Amino acid sequence: MQTKIEPLDNSLSYKLFGIDFKNPVWTASGCFSYGLEVAENLYDISQLGAVVVKGLSFKPRTGNPPQRIVETPCGMLNSIGLQNPGVEYFTQKILPQLRKYDTVIVANIFGEDEDEYLKVAEHLDRADGVYILELNVSCPNVKKGGIAFGSDPETLYSLVKKLKQVTDKPLLVKLSPNVTDITVTADASVEGGADGLVLINTLLGMAIDVEKEKPIIGLKTGGLSGPAILPVAVRMIYQVYEKYGSSVPIIGVGGITTAQDALQHILAGAVAVQIGTANFYDPYSPLKVIEGLKKHLKRKNYSHFLELIGKAHRLEIK
Repeated sequence: MQTKIEPLDNSLSYKLFGIDFKNPVWTASGCFSYGLEVAENLYDISQLGAVVVKGLSFKPRTGNPPQRIVETPCGMLNSIGLQNPGVEYFTQKILPQLRKYDTVIVANIFGEDEDEYLKVAEHLDRADGVYILELNVSCPNVKKGGIAFGSDPETLYSLVKKLKQVTDKPLLVKLSPNVTDITVTADASVEGGADGLVLINTLLGMAIDVEKEKPIIGLKTGGLSGPAILPVAVRMIYQVYEKYGSSVPIIGVGGITTAQDALQHILAGAVAVQIGTANFYDPYSPLKVIEGLKKHLKRKNYSHFLELIGKAHRLEIK
């Protein structure tokens, strides 16, 4: 798989995995649905670098019982439970509509065991219009007592290696931050054959209703996202880039609301960024980040954003 990054004809466009991207601003899975609601009611999603669709399982899932979302200081907790109509419905009903737009479609996939992951990947490998697969490894492995795939390096390595045998599409592994050392699971993913890494998924959290004196989320815990997790994401991207440099493409996600946030991810080592929770309170935030990046490059006299990737590692501390 081609991992070389090449600039194209403007300050934000580039080629990665042999795919042309208009800019490095993507949407994050679960925070933009399948992109059609925005495309039909707000703006042309062809302006985006990529759209990462809501997570897909082999069969439809109804998700978790309520309550599934709660606001927290500088963020939100969610426990949606990966509700989705299943991969077959996606490829038959949703994907044909997405193909009308000139942007890169990335399919986020998950399963309860290796077999389900493989079935989803095989199905999408044949799907015209899906450019990249993003692997959600924060899901519980039902055959190993509910431990998340991304928490066990051996299980993660096995899963990635087997997936690479059933698909020719670039495979990105979206790593969980709920581990002691993010570089350990990054190693397992890379050794298994991952083409790139996505850092980070949500942090495990909880909120308690002090009047009812019980957890607010129906299943007690949920994934924390939003501006509160920005420093954690930046730190983990920095750590992984420090180990691999530009040899392993990193897609940054976590806490990005503004172009300044996105630049922190890029300077730490990200080749692209995903906008997640910000879409809920400002659906135009991806477009604002794109414009903000253009202005920053012009103000700082850079010819292309690729000059900034990992630059925080190259500056000497005086």
